[in-house]
Amino acid sequence: MSLIQKLIKIQTELKAPKSQYNSFGKYNYRNSEDILEAAKPLLSREGLAILISDSIELVGGRFYVKSTALITDGTDSTEVSAYAREEESKKGMDGSQVTGASSSYARKYALNGLFAIDDNKDSDHSNTGKDQQEAPRQSMETKTKTEQAKSKDGRKAPEALISGTENWEKVITKLTEKGKTELDWKNEIKSFYVITEKDEKLLFERMSWLPF
Repeated sequence: MSLIQKLIKIQTELKAPKSQYNSFGKYNYRNSEDILEAAKPLLSREGLAILISDSIELVGGRFYVKSTALITDGTDSTEVSAYAREEESKKGMDGSQVTGASSSYARKYALNGLFAIDDNKDSDHSNTGKDQQEAPRQSMETKTKTEQAKSKDGRKAPEALISGTENWEKVITKLTEKGKTELDWKNEIKSFYVITEKDEKLLFERMSWLPF
């Protein structure tokens, strides 16, 4: 059985309980630890290991925690990454706690992507409580947009466009529209988004099949 076949089997069987409770928003939710505890027995049974790593990336003048969840059978591997933006400051938290909260949030959504867990209907995904711990305001990029600050001339500042996020997939879908050249698309993307050279190259490599 291939790695992907094993992963599909795990995705089908995995049940991650919402064992956490947010007393402020009055809802149950699951965190990354809940997902891992539910996944470990299934991974062990299939002879797979899981590795999770974090890195800090600077995009559009703001710091993001990038979490990557990888599973491997020792030969082949597959991974999913997710991002969470660090708040510049958060009441009652020091710098390491802010980073830790962002890491926990990004790891959860990397695991969601890896194991095909849909949290769209979870309260922690949509609840608007300002102080809720599970959904800090740094906004996980697979769900929400980066902060849109107003510039001096009143126009909204460009959002960050990062590979693996919801905005990323929306842009790729948009790119399938006909009638524009590759240069047209690059200029249009840069007028709405802040994108690194690495991600810009990755975006157009993925779309290289389009008849620009």
